[in-house]
Amino acid sequence: MSDKKSKCGLGKTIWKALALKGDFYENARNTPKTQRRSLTIVILAAVSHALGSAVILLINRATLPILVLALLIDGLSVVGGYYFWTLTISKIGQWLKPNHVTYKDLLIPIGYAYSPQSLNFLTVIPLLGRPIELVLSVWSLLAVIVAVRQGLDITTRSAWLICLVGWPLIQVAIGFVQVFEQYLVKLAA
Repeated sequence: MSDKKSKCGLGKTIWKALALKGDFYENARNTPKTQRRSLTIVILAAVSHALGSAVILLINRATLPILVLALLIDGLSVVGGYYFWTLTISKIGQWLKPNHVTYKDLLIPIGYAYSPQSLNFLTVIPLLGRPIELVLSVWSLLAVIVAVRQGLDITTRSAWLICLVGWPLIQVAIGFVQVFEQYLVKLAA
């Protein structure tokens, strides 16, 4: 990316990542401040997910200590999921193309691919929360596939296979966290 393009703000960066354009993900490592910006997007996704959970916990009248603990676990699960998913992709990518792209190089485009998760606060919409969460998860999966395809310079089919190894594990972990939060609320009641 040229220096002019790299000076776009966080909002434009998220918008470009949401559009799933391959050239954006391919050039993600070549722009200034990308590591900080991609981590900011992941943290924004974690905060958005926690906000959605907070509203639900408040409706269920969770106590303050339970609310804080649940939100901390919720936010950390998103960030931890990001690092774990990137690690699985990196390891499989190293197996397919040794010495091509490092774990650190993949953190940036995959961080950008978490942009759909920044809309996770929308899960508080009654009756639409779970479907919205699933749509955002699939959107993130598609973004990660584009990022991996461009980052590892492989076919789309190979990118699908690589990304689908870690994605179900992340979904199960997020579901586990949600069940755990509900358990904490019932325990405190």
